[in-house]
Amino acid sequence: MKSVTVRFKLNGDPVESTVDARMHLVDFLREQHELSSPRVGCEHGVCGACTLRVDGVTVRGCLLLAAQIDGCAVETIEGLSQSGEIADLQQAFHQRNAMQCGFCTSGMLMASQEYLASASSVSREAIREHLAGNYCRCTGYEAIVDAVESVAGSRGIPRAEARP
Repeated sequence: MKSVTVRFKLNGDPVESTVDARMHLVDFLREQHELSSPRVGCEHGVCGACTLRVDGVTVRGCLLLAAQIDGCAVETIEGLSQSGEIADLQQAFHQRNAMQCGFCTSGMLMASQEYLASASSVSREAIREHLAGNYCRCTGYEAIVDAVESVAGSRGIPRAEARP
């Protein structure tokens, strides 16, 4: 197997690693960097369990090869937690019991933060639509939407006007 060297930032820290050229990013982060937040779910990019950010863009870690992150900045829930960026979301998920089994939680938090960072106004419908690519096996969707909606309010993001 061919190996490649990748140099990138992982949650703000510079990293240099040698990786099998065919290894997926989610496996690389879990196996070589012992990060548990990106989960391996469907391995087809549809469940959202492996969601993380590369250069500020939310991506599916099961669809990227680790070799593709050379020169990039990679952020996981561990990094967003350490920086405090999602502290309010984490608290709301806890208060609203939006975590349940926890398998989808990191992907849901990542997608929720992406939504809130870009939303000029929020609605329950828009939250659901944005989170549609993240599956919750425990059917915690209502609690998750409640949590995101409450954080939007506390962040001062106005509610969208209802459609006629």
